[in-house]
Amino acid sequence: MDYQTTIAYLFDRLPLFQQQGAGAYKEGLQNTLALDGHFGHPHRSYPTIHVAGTNGKGSCAHTLAAVLQSAGYRVGLYTSPHLADFRERIRINGIPMEKDFVTDFVAQERSFFEPLNASFFEVTTAMAFLYFARAQVDVAVVEVGLGGRLDCTNIIRPLLSVITNISLDHTQLLGSTLPAIAAEKAGIIKEGVPVVIGEADASTRPVFQKKAEAEHAPIFFAEDSPMLLDVREAPGGGYDYRAVSPLALEGGYAQIYDNPYLPRQAPFPPQTLCFHGELGGFCQPRNTETVLHALKVLRGCGLAFGERHVQEGFAHVVGLTHLHGRWERLALPGARCPVFCDTGHNPGGMAYIVRQLEGQRCRRMHIVIGMVGDKDFRSVLAMLPRGAAYYFTQASVRRAIPAADFRAAAEEAGLRGEAYPSVEQAVREALRRAGADDFVFVGGSSFVVADLWASPLCDALRE
Repeated sequence: MDYQTTIAYLFDRLPLFQQQGAGAYKEGLQNTLALDGHFGHPHRSYPTIHVAGTNGKGSCAHTLAAVLQSAGYRVGLYTSPHLADFRERIRINGIPMEKDFVTDFVAQERSFFEPLNASFFEVTTAMAFLYFARAQVDVAVVEVGLGGRLDCTNIIRPLLSVITNISLDHTQLLGSTLPAIAAEKAGIIKEGVPVVIGEADASTRPVFQKKAEAEHAPIFFAEDSPMLLDVREAPGGGYDYRAVSPLALEGGYAQIYDNPYLPRQAPFPPQTLCFHGELGGFCQPRNTETVLHALKVLRGCGLAFGERHVQEGFAHVVGLTHLHGRWERLALPGARCPVFCDTGHNPGGMAYIVRQLEGQRCRRMHIVIGMVGDKDFRSVLAMLPRGAAYYFTQASVRRAIPAADFRAAAEEAGLRGEAYPSVEQAVREALRRAGADDFVFVGGSSFVVADLWASPLCDALRE
């Protein structure tokens, strides 16, 4: 099989969550462990960083990879889903894995994984771990696919576990309450492995603490000791930060303040670091706080990097890792006004996006939106601005809500617009109608952004 035939086989033959939803989700790690043993436990040949969470895990994983890449490490990065090409999921120093590796892997190994009835994600995870081992990466940043406890990636023993935040998502699989979802995410906490928690509340903090205590894992809550000292939106996009340096005062403040040789009335001032964060969106300062704490712990785990590498990683994360779809401005052909997209797809993520939309100064806002049926789309519709022009659409995945049905639900929520059978059609119509003083937003689902990114409208952006 050639590459395109191989990709079609992976998507059509193997159970795929993004297409089938809960029907493709398999409890238990039996297949993952069987695949891992078959390939000789490849993930054990390099250190890893494990990143989970409801929202923000992609941004955090890519930023951590960018910082380590800037420091000269050969960094594997495993994330999901992809936007335009399957190989985006598995990268080394930002470069997608070779097409030949994909075709050879499937051709040589399908006789083993087909009898297992392995899922798409189980096979893809095995492919990623093997690819990183054969390429001899120095470290790999591994993003959890779904949940944590039973996720295929949870066979690794990382240097550090990171859990960004918890909100209601995938409730049919992970639980209908925040503590229940937190318990699934906490499943990545391993014995003796430090864990950074980006955000927690009164209901989820005890869940993380209990699991960390049971595993004798050092736990760090980013909100307990904020490292960001000043955050300002940058004129050209992204943010300018001033923060406590993750390299400052090695060993932690407590040990230094308790040092009898230092006067208590004059505590040692923290070393600060100023840097630009390329990623935009109101959610990014919280992600940045999480990443800074993770970097501080990683220094203690033996990874070597300097402040210049932190600055370069944050400032050039898109160029270094090719992350897209995080409050990203797109230069689309025919656009007479700003066009932004974002992959936020649940109430927690959309809350940030709605705040961002409400802050836009424009004559009229045009919103191209579609969602999948297993999300709390009614809560999202209730958040959206009432005065915008809407273009209801559906992504090219079976889980997508049909555009006409989504439009009907939106009308019940007081939103007005037309339905379009494809994302490209909806975006083209929004661009046709939007004037120079208007604003266009595309989102509601990672798959909506993926369809836009894979369309001819973005041909020049993918080059």
